[in-house]
Amino acid sequence: MSDERPPFDPRGSIDEVEEGRALAPKFDADGLVVCVATDARSGDVLMVAHMNAEALRQTIATGQAWYFSRSRRTLWRKGESSGHAQRVVEMRIDCDQDAVWIKVEQEGAGACHTGRRSCFYRAVPLGKSGAMTLEFRDGERTFDPKAVYGKKK
Repeated sequence: MSDERPPFDPRGSIDEVEEGRALAPKFDADGLVVCVATDARSGDVLMVAHMNAEALRQTIATGQAWYFSRSRRTLWRKGESSGHAQRVVEMRIDCDQDAVWIKVEQEGAGACHTGRRSCFYRAVPLGKSGAMTLEFRDGERTFDPKAVYGKKK
């Protein structure tokens, strides 16, 4: 990647962080912030992932969505293996700068590694107790993950 220092300011007072113009993200103990990606046209939530400082810097610099895989412990660009890239239309940061929201134009058939348009394809029934049975909503596959990733998902 780049040897450049991330374009982030040091965190100031609560007022400076919440009301100021300086980008001063609050990374967690693992050096990550949560990122929610939504479809820029429909507003649908496509996925939730994590960014480290380099992923956030690369996303800002390139306009493409970059993430950090907690399981693989590596930086990755959305679509580098699937071709289902995300072009960032707008990026926002929440009030205390510990979560990022990106509005994206999703390329390809979907954002989810299971072959679906969105990672949020199951609903949890509300107002019930005991064992839960998830309800599929918009759960049809839009692409074959085995063909895209070369292994069964």
